[in-house]
Amino acid sequence: QVRERLKKQVVEMKEKFPGFRPGLAILQVGNRDDSNLYINMKLKAAAEIGITANHIKLPNTATEADVLKCIASLNGDPAVHGFIVQLPLDSDKPINTEKITNAVAPEKDVDGLSSINAGKLSRGDLGDCFIPCTPKGCMELIRQTGVQVAGKRAVVVGRSKIVGAPMHDLLLWNHATVTTCHSKTSTLAEEVGKADILVVAAGKAEMVKGEWIKPGAIVIDCGINHVPDSTKASGKRVVGDVAYSTAKERASYITPVPGGVGPMTVAMLMQSTVESAQRFLEKFQPGKWNIQYNQLTLKMPVPSDIEISQSCIPKPIDQVAKEVGLLPDEVELYGQTKAKVHLSALKRLKNQPDGKYIVVTGITPTPLGEGKSTTTVGLVQALGAHLHQNVFACVRQPSQGPTFGIKGGAAGGGYCQVIPMDEFNLHLTGDIHAITAANNLVAAAIDARIFHELTQTDQALYNRLVPSVNGVRKFSDIQIRRLQKLGINKTDPTALTKEEVSLFVRLDIDPGTITWQRVLDTNDRFLRKITIGQSPTEKGFSRMAQFDITVSSEIMAVLALSDGLDDMKKRLARMVVASSKRGEPVTADDLGVTGALAVLMKDAVKPNLMQTLEGTPVFVHAGPFANIAHGNSSVLADKIALKLVGKEGFVVTEAGFGADIGMEKFFNIKCRYSGLRPHVVVLVATVRALKMHGGGPAVTAGVPLPKEYMEENLQLLAKGCSNLNKQIQNARMFGVPVVVAVNAFKTDTKAELALVVQLAKEAGAFDAVECTHWAEGGKGAVALAQSVHRASQTPSNFRFLYNVELPIIDKIRLIAQQIYGASDIELLPEAQEKVTLYTKQGFGNLPICMAKTHLSLSHDPEQKGAPTGFILPIRDIRASVGAGFLYPLVGTMSTMPGLPTRPCFYDIDLDPVSGEVNGLF
Repeated sequence: QVRERLKKQVVEMKEKFPGFRPGLAILQVGNRDDSNLYINMKLKAAAEIGITANHIKLPNTATEADVLKCIASLNGDPAVHGFIVQLPLDSDKPINTEKITNAVAPEKDVDGLSSINAGKLSRGDLGDCFIPCTPKGCMELIRQTGVQVAGKRAVVVGRSKIVGAPMHDLLLWNHATVTTCHSKTSTLAEEVGKADILVVAAGKAEMVKGEWIKPGAIVIDCGINHVPDSTKASGKRVVGDVAYSTAKERASYITPVPGGVGPMTVAMLMQSTVESAQRFLEKFQPGKWNIQYNQLTLKMPVPSDIEISQSCIPKPIDQVAKEVGLLPDEVELYGQTKAKVHLSALKRLKNQPDGKYIVVTGITPTPLGEGKSTTTVGLVQALGAHLHQNVFACVRQPSQGPTFGIKGGAAGGGYCQVIPMDEFNLHLTGDIHAITAANNLVAAAIDARIFHELTQTDQALYNRLVPSVNGVRKFSDIQIRRLQKLGINKTDPTALTKEEVSLFVRLDIDPGTITWQRVLDTNDRFLRKITIGQSPTEKGFSRMAQFDITVSSEIMAVLALSDGLDDMKKRLARMVVASSKRGEPVTADDLGVTGALAVLMKDAVKPNLMQTLEGTPVFVHAGPFANIAHGNSSVLADKIALKLVGKEGFVVTEAGFGADIGMEKFFNIKCRYSGLRPHVVVLVATVRALKMHGGGPAVTAGVPLPKEYMEENLQLLAKGCSNLNKQIQNARMFGVPVVVAVNAFKTDTKAELALVVQLAKEAGAFDAVECTHWAEGGKGAVALAQSVHRASQTPSNFRFLYNVELPIIDKIRLIAQQIYGASDIELLPEAQEKVTLYTKQGFGNLPICMAKTHLSLSHDPEQKGAPTGFILPIRDIRASVGAGFLYPLVGTMSTMPGLPTRPCFYDIDLDPVSGEVNGLF
């Protein structure tokens, strides 16, 4: 009857919540035959009812730490609603059973053995605890008799934690008068004779005699004992703790052994699991997070970013991880406010549907920026804390160079920030430092290899590259790959000919073709051009080189576009650092550094988990440049987030610079490699920037805005909306609906904001919304969130701008004409040579990543609005083969910023008492 009832309940759950199934985990240590028998009975019962049961078996060599680690993982698994540890623990190592049973989360402890559940039962909190399955089964049997328990005299023989003690409590809270007896009770027969209800769990064969039993009593026999019986093939038979043959003559109801309490114990385990699943559904909707949001205390005027950040107490990051459905062993804590998430989470969630994918971009900005990061954070705070949707933000990690230079931090601003902002902007978990180390290892390997090849014979090089260890020479795996690349199919180092040895040991790098530079995560203009090799020990080998800022390293772009460790390793191997004197590409794999790079990057590949001011989750991962690279956060962070939010949830990511740069690269490069398809574009616009595009005076960082930006000027604004119009068309060209977020400043008038909204809609935007999130947090972006939600329900007919199989020049021309508004392109001689070279080297089918000013749709930063009819000059083309794109250089640009006259670090300080960072913005 119990099983049939449970079957129906499970069916009802599945109908109400498609895809949901109650989950039971059974943890076994060792391989005892009796445990295996009991577990098989439980697995069979679970399958019959419709419960997903998972049997986890640890070897008998498992330590207490091994068992506790497994328990922690199951405690955190949202698919597990009931969880039991099969006792006894059959281990060669000492294990504290009490510690193990108490490690099981009380809300999943369907065996009811933890101290918390036992305590609740003893206090009478029957609706808020799990009761051990055998007493629960006994109680169900008693109820089936129809006899009222209240007011009856009950006797429990036995006081174990598993049966006797909880049975006493259960009868007591069902209003029976209860006496507990045990082996030391001197008047046992007398006490048994008083019982209207008798429960025996003493573990002694036929201890309770039939003549002791009160006529008409209900007798529940929990004992399982073996006694000799020569008539049985096994030489023994199973009996209970009650002498059944005589007791049944006096009792009104009695349970047989075997076949009485045993099957009910299993049935009650199933019932507790179903009850736990029902509690889970009441507390959490499947796919719906149960998340604690932070309440903002808004102040006017709005304080500094660092003041706001430090006024908010972040949730412990392990709590955030649990709230979004990450398991404990998928999270690696870096203090209390940030953590790395293991890629195993993506593997576990691979069959889950993805959520809605939103990209935030902007019109062509002023040098001050128009608030894309702030809007990204405001939007996720609105979707999460105010509309109660599952939502993740995925943003880039900022470089320390601009943080200490002219730009300051990049955590958003006002009441829309990733927190703590000082940790977000400084070091975080060390990913950028890992990239610096990896990049500079490649640089060192290039110059060292040139040096050694210049100063050694083929044989000397060979002896050092393939040394004899204990008389044995052996190629490493990476050397085998180089041999295969050269067409030498040999694995015995002694079998190579002189010519093959020479081919193998000499990369023959042409110093004039080296494209790989050293990097540093600091703005330092005096490293833009340097001479290396000045020491006498370098024997006259010197050359001109340079330092770039770390985030411009190809390794950063590789990190951002990789979809796993294996893919990252392959991309690192493919990175081209120079050409040989024969014109062949020289790769990181040829240098032998691939494995070392992967080791340096093994932690950096894991996304970093943080939170916003209002407690919504954020992945901070990768920070590639938006000019010579694609300017978007990592594919891995997006993929994990899309699985975690579920089908109805949202992932909001930001593309660097304006829509003509970051958004175009997001679509044509990031989405091409990730296979992900966006649902909505959020295009950020400001009255300030649109006035500039309408012919307003120059906007300069650190200089007060001219009066044209402080006063209403609808004519200037309307003219500047040509840029907004073009960027809307750019987004729609990819088949994705556009919602315009008008980021309102206090100097904007209602008429100006209304005009932008009107013109945006006329230009083809799905919707346009005024936003005040900087001053109001998520509350100020609720209307934007609602529009994004509606837009995400409309069809997205996403398409790429070009086919990668087109010739390099044709792909560049399409971007220039379709996205920028150029009439044509002009390739300068150096660029033309690179087209020929890269086509010859087999790189012609890579996507294009245009390196262009972000301050204009054209190549000229002074040309505002939506210029047309210009010729786009292509000065040079370079290849990021590992990352997977070619980047044409339009005009001149530096990959190593300098410090201004008054850098941001003038305002940054540390409070020596509290340890708090002051002045960071």
